Amino acid sequence: MECVLRAVGLKKYYGSGDTQVRALDGVDLEIEQGKFTAIIGTSGSGKSTLLNMLGGLDVPTEGSVQIDGTELAKLSGEQAAIFRRKKIGFVFQNYNLIPVLTAWENIVFPLSLDGQKPDLAFIMEVVKLLGLEGKSDTLPNNLSGGQQQRVAIARALASRPAIILADEPTGNLDSKTSDDVMGLLQMSSRTFRQTIVMITHNPEIAQRADRIVRIEDGRIVV
Repeated sequence: MECVLRAVGLKKYYGSGDTQVRALDGVDLEIEQGKFTAIIGTSGSGKSTLLNMLGGLDVPTEGSVQIDGTELAKLSGEQAAIFRRKKIGFVFQNYNLIPVLTAWENIVFPLSLDGQKPDLAFIMEVVKLLGLEGKSDTLPNNLSGGQQQRVAIARALASRPAIILADEPTGNLDSKTSDDVMGLLQMSSRTFRQTIVMITHNPEIAQRADRIVRIEDGRIVV
């Protein structure tokens, strides 16, 4: 199976001396194409820091991250921003939708930033899969939390990224809606062979993934 993401020797240290915090302390991780991986850990374990490193949102103290054959550290700031839009889909706990744009406009917005023409047939397939038919012209504030997260998932899928990074995607949802969203992520992975890496503190949520990776004190333990 092809490896789409590889992290080698990732370290992220804050401060120095006796007050130094080792948020990541030598993480090696490989993610296979088409797999749904959950990274689980308690608060302060380093899972959010790791996700930020994998997505190129922060720079490691040491180590490297390679996605789809590209080493993130070798990209300039502008190159990194373009690479993230094209190759990485993000799903955040707080949805991060643009309130003045409709659901459809939010879904295709990242594509428009790069002047890409949306694959309308594919995006409509995603919209149908996620149960968003009839909501395309609706503003985020008029959608439920679950519907907003579905829009965020559709936005992440729209560019057919190499990988989707999901940061506690069910954190603001009730148990029923959380279950629905997890089912949709599983379906997205299987239907589109989409590679997904999700962080969570919830063991039950993690069980829905193909693979579980546990992080403690900045180190992978499973």
